Amino acid sequence: MNRQLLVNLNNLLLSLSEAVDLANPSIAQHQQRTAFLALEIARKADLETELTKNIFTAALLHDIGAVTVEEKIAIHSFTETDYNIHTIRGEILLEQIPWLKGIAKIVRNHHKNWNDWEEGLENPVVLASQIILLSDFVERLIDRNKYILHQSNNIVETIKKLADTVLNKKIVDYFVELSKREEFWLELISPRLYSSLLNDGPFMDIQIGLEDISLISNLYRDLIDFKSRFTATHTTGVSECAVMLAELFGFAKVDVTSMRIAGNFHDIGKLKIPNSILEKPAKLTVDEFATMRCHTYYTYYTLYSIGGLQRIAEWAAYHHEKLDGSGYPFHCTKDEIGTGSRIMTVADIFTAIAEDRPYRKGMDKDEIYQLLKKQTDEKLLDQRIVELLFDNYNIIRSQVKEKQSKALDFYERRFSLITDEVNL
Repeated sequence: MNRQLLVNLNNLLLSLSEAVDLANPSIAQHQQRTAFLALEIARKADLETELTKNIFTAALLHDIGAVTVEEKIAIHSFTETDYNIHTIRGEILLEQIPWLKGIAKIVRNHHKNWNDWEEGLENPVVLASQIILLSDFVERLIDRNKYILHQSNNIVETIKKLADTVLNKKIVDYFVELSKREEFWLELISPRLYSSLLNDGPFMDIQIGLEDISLISNLYRDLIDFKSRFTATHTTGVSECAVMLAELFGFAKVDVTSMRIAGNFHDIGKLKIPNSILEKPAKLTVDEFATMRCHTYYTYYTLYSIGGLQRIAEWAAYHHEKLDGSGYPFHCTKDEIGTGSRIMTVADIFTAIAEDRPYRKGMDKDEIYQLLKKQTDEKLLDQRIVELLFDNYNIIRSQVKEKQSKALDFYERRFSLITDEVNL
């Protein structure tokens, strides 16, 4: 039986874009608002369909290279002095995904001023980058504590002053025409913007399957891991371990692919967690741990909002649940925790305790066994999954280490490249 899973591309991109902006209320919906502005300008300019799609996608993902909460807030508040780092990171991440390569250069150049370009708007990268620069600038100018129609005129005047220097005048003119409609501004700051873009975005009729979803999950795997040098290969390890356990358990091919996607996404909620907590070398305070405990909720919230990914959402987000109901954040009992989620829990614990962290060295095989056995004896973990792990320990550990080694090489090599390029 063919159990092909299809997901609406608008829905997927919007939800994943929203996850990047979970960091702080001050930047909530930033990328979606930027995408709305860019889409409206593209349509006003009557651009070709494919270019409009690229502009919309690039706008939704334009800050994907800002990997920490602290960096996102700094960029949004105009206190970031060098925009190159996050734009180069964004380009590197997007280049890894075949069908997102076309927007990588746009994201790389979305902070490049008009008077720094040697080419004109006939170059689609220049045109798209300028549209997103204007859209991003407008969105960041909005005071979220002030009624939008009380500040719209000032925003327009500020943008007009950037014509022919920071921004191309033709694109500024498109924006000025749009700004004359109160509806334009009200839609921009509407809490229903997600729904509006879902139903009117350029991908509203496009469905993608598991293989394409898996490619996008690879992008977010790297984004999640690259938040912190201390966990730069964690998601890679969890995903690989979970996949191997699923295969050994006898999962069908489509379910193994789903497990890889769930593994890649399992910590997407950590995009909301400040690095001051993630990288703290000492024990977390009660308040800090409470903040950390929210990450699995946001993993669930993000994935469950994507129609068709409900089961993957559970596999990904239940990895801190326990069979006796003592886990978090949902306190599920054993009857509510499926085999996929049980596999993900074991994979996450195994990978985490085998890794070196700022506050401890990674455990060896005997130490890992004792810890996991203790949790199975206490009826917290599924004994079948733990036994499966240790029956195949050497091959699983070897494969996980190989994948993590490749991920670490990519992390160190490409991030060194960023430093070199920025300092040129």
